[in-house]
Amino acid sequence: MNPAFSVIFLTTLIGAGQGLFLALFTEQSYAVFHLLPRQGGGFYAAGSLIALVLLAAGLAASFFHLGHPERAWRAASQWRTSWLSREVIALPAFMGVVFCYAVAHWLDMNWVIATLPGGAVVDFTVLLGAVGTILAFVLFGCTGMIYACLRFLREWNSPLTVINFILLGGASGFILAAFYASVAAPELSSFFGAWAIILVLLGLAGRGASLIRNRRLRPKSTMQTAIGVKHPKIVQKTQGSMGGSFNTREFFHGKDAAFLKLVRPGFLLAAFIAPLGLLGLSLSSPATLGLAFLFNYVGLIAERWYFFAEANHPQNLYYQTIG
Repeated sequence: MNPAFSVIFLTTLIGAGQGLFLALFTEQSYAVFHLLPRQGGGFYAAGSLIALVLLAAGLAASFFHLGHPERAWRAASQWRTSWLSREVIALPAFMGVVFCYAVAHWLDMNWVIATLPGGAVVDFTVLLGAVGTILAFVLFGCTGMIYACLRFLREWNSPLTVINFILLGGASGFILAAFYASVAAPELSSFFGAWAIILVLLGLAGRGASLIRNRRLRPKSTMQTAIGVKHPKIVQKTQGSMGGSFNTREFFHGKDAAFLKLVRPGFLLAAFIAPLGLLGLSLSSPATLGLAFLFNYVGLIAERWYFFAEANHPQNLYYQTIG
């Protein structure tokens, strides 16, 4: 497939925003059970606004992929059958809850909802955080299933696609949370950093598993099935048109195998190895944690490009030669 940078930025930016929100609510959940000190409302509010900026930037990037942005609202109309429509609904719903979560903390809307047997107090912000957490995972699922549900693109048609969207988004969000905490609440940077290391390792394992799986795939289609001719030997000599076409532009990335081999170790190094090394150096230095997030995000852009480019559309059998 031909990677669209608008979709690459959409998925990586909202993934980081989702991960950052999950990190903030994870810390708050620990604090509810007195496992970590409860932070002031400003810490959660500012962190949620950063997540909201990332989500809004991802949403804005998606509009560059549309031929008629003014008709974008129609994308939600097929929610019964389309994972894209469900994502279009889930993203603004999640953004709305993140905004409410930020406002509730900023205005100290700590209205007690329930008191658990152990003495833990569940207030209004915790309720909003729980709803936001559910919506974050719903959004991860919708985004991943847009690609995982396509059976004819076998590189994507796997549970690993959804799992990796969750793990990679979570890892980038927790790294960003560690960087944010190193500035706003230094006593929490080690907590977020430790979780970031775990998620980066899990993300490396999940992405590595998908690379190994996809390398073992063998095409089910052939030249014979592509054109409906059963002759044992078919050789394509020309594309069938004088220049490029929609098919050759949209369903093939145009890069050679050597370029793909360069991108693969590049994103593994930038998205996983370099952040792990930097997190291992320090879980408290803002400069080190900021650099770890920068490496991770640049690596995720390359990873997402490779994710799209790796998917080999069956129609490329027919358009494999440009005369």
